Amino acid sequence: GILEELFVQQGDRVTRGQLIARMANDDVEAQMLQAQARVARAEARLAEVRAGNRPEDIAQAEARVRQAEARVAEAEARLNLAEERVRRNQTLADEGAISGDQLDEVLNTAETARASLEQSQASLQESRRSLELQHRGSRAEEIAAAEADLAEARGNLQAVEVQRQDTFLYAPFSGTVTQKFADEGAFVTPTTSASEVTSATSTAVVAIAEGLEILAEVPEVDIQQLRVGQPVEIVADSYPGETFRGKVQLVAPEAVVQQNVTSFQVRVALETGQDKLLSGMNTDVTFLGEQMADAVVVPIVAIVTKDGETGVLVPDADNQPQFRPVTLGTAVRNQTQILEGLEPGERVFTDIPKDSEWAKPREN
Repeated sequence: GILEELFVQQGDRVTRGQLIARMANDDVEAQMLQAQARVARAEARLAEVRAGNRPEDIAQAEARVRQAEARVAEAEARLNLAEERVRRNQTLADEGAISGDQLDEVLNTAETARASLEQSQASLQESRRSLELQHRGSRAEEIAAAEADLAEARGNLQAVEVQRQDTFLYAPFSGTVTQKFADEGAFVTPTTSASEVTSATSTAVVAIAEGLEILAEVPEVDIQQLRVGQPVEIVADSYPGETFRGKVQLVAPEAVVQQNVTSFQVRVALETGQDKLLSGMNTDVTFLGEQMADAVVVPIVAIVTKDGETGVLVPDADNQPQFRPVTLGTAVRNQTQILEGLEPGERVFTDIPKDSEWAKPREN
């Protein structure tokens, strides 16, 4: 449909249930008036048949008056709609957007609606002159039929109300408008979608996020090191020299494969920088490991194996490499924690002397 009104802009904060946009709904409004008039007629008819064997002529006459008034209201609604279409099409005809025949057709429709209104008004006058008609009573099946007609009319009115409600777009949750996809007057389809990874929703009109967050692509080899709540450091090209903080909000349960590269989407919630970072900015993130006091770490290149056992090379009395088995802990970037086998301050070889037996090819 046509986007009639847009009440928010990119960057605006919205609250849950706030009206975001309205689609053009002139036709639905006309259907609403007609449905309301039909309900009024059905109610009047039911009141008439329920009157039973009341001797007073006034009861039947009043019911007919109500029906006639409902028909007048319906005819007025049709005429108002027709006249509105005449005004719109007259403008289009003046601009050369439609032909004279098309304009004549709209004018004829308006004239027919006007004649129908005059006829309904005449019928209303006749009903008011029939106040002295005698009511003959109603059978049970007539009452049941009138009740069914009223139920059908009310159901139709409810369906039209749902259609009308669908022309209004509301914020499903509180958040920030991160993107605007359409302007007033654009033809859009107001469907809503959401990602299982991001706390955001998007329509053909706007996209809304609950809060500013970062979506990171993490290689599958590193994903096992991440956990929800893990601290994150964030740097942005727009703010060189500044580091912002965040934490892991969600790790996607399913991988994404792009150009034969497998990665996982990780959502990072900002803890600082909300007043500086903007939607769409490029950022680099560093996932911080567990803080360990007095941890012994060595470069990963210092780790060797001997006879299937993991260890490091430490200098002996002659400053030659000597194998020592160790127990490894967590690996962070290019360093590995040593849980057992090495004391703080001890030296390890990262480059093996050429004259050492470890510099020669070994068979483990």
